[in-house]
Amino acid sequence: MSKLLYIKANPKSDDVSRTFRISEKFIETYREYNPQDEIITLDLYKEKMRFLTLEDINSIFGPKTDSSKDHPILKYTYQFAEADKYVIAAPMWNLGIPSILKAYIDYITVSGITFKYTDQGPIGLMKGKKAVHIMATGGEYTQGPSAEFEMANRYIKTIFGFMGIEVQTIAAEKLDIIGEDVEKIVSDAIKRAQELAKTF
Repeated sequence: MSKLLYIKANPKSDDVSRTFRISEKFIETYREYNPQDEIITLDLYKEKMRFLTLEDINSIFGPKTDSSKDHPILKYTYQFAEADKYVIAAPMWNLGIPSILKAYIDYITVSGITFKYTDQGPIGLMKGKKAVHIMATGGEYTQGPSAEFEMANRYIKTIFGFMGIEVQTIAAEKLDIIGEDVEKIVSDAIKRAQELAKTF
């Protein structure tokens, strides 16, 4: 049995968010094909994820004890480390990820838990795990002339790769371009998500 952590980073509801319309179908299909797996949903807005304070930083970089798993910040780090698979549902905002997702990533990227430093440099401790990043974008950024501005999926792939996690991407793009068939774009992304979910 595997444990899948479903990370949601959008204040919109499931039926309004185009990102969530896709990710919810992914989860629905995954559950159908993997009924024995545990799926944990972590809605960052419902969790009221906040930015790190000086006290938080001192705790994160300080020594870990038996009570560390109950720490208000480190509990998320351990939850992340204990999962086998990840679904990140986050739209592109201003060329990057929502700030609440960046705050969460600061929670989980902790030396000694998800990566470590060695005499050869840092190495990820999450090797063998995999993730899918599902995102909706207003323009086209995964290819074409605007690709150089894309810093959302690129960042997710980079930071997760730093921890040793392989990331696949499902992007619904050009959703705010006048004249585009938005429903078809979302529908096509849902189909891709459902196909990936069958073997994820």
